Amino acid sequence: MDLAAFRATLAAPEPPKDLGLALTALWLDGRGDWDGAHAAAQADEGGDGDWAHAYLHRKEGDAGNAAYWYRRAGQPVCRASLDDEWAAIAAVLLARRG
Repeated sequence: MDLAAFRATLAAPEPPKDLGLALTALWLDGRGDWDGAHAAAQADEGGDGDWAHAYLHRKEGDAGNAAYWYRRAGQPVCRASLDDEWAAIAAVLLARRG
């Protein structure tokens, strides 16, 4: 699945079943469910979930907490727009899936 196909799934009532927690977090965020997205990211301890978690706290406006999660994810603090960051994270995670 590429980014365009992933975005298209946002029209569905449920996320695709095989996304994994980090992409599910982004999917939920894309649907406006920050709390659900946060729960999914928090459940995925490790680089991918930590990266989504960082983005979510940045979106929330909690720069200090976001910085912590970026460090855990091994990613620099993002300075791009939130929309651009969402797309960039999704594209990388989708590419890793093959």
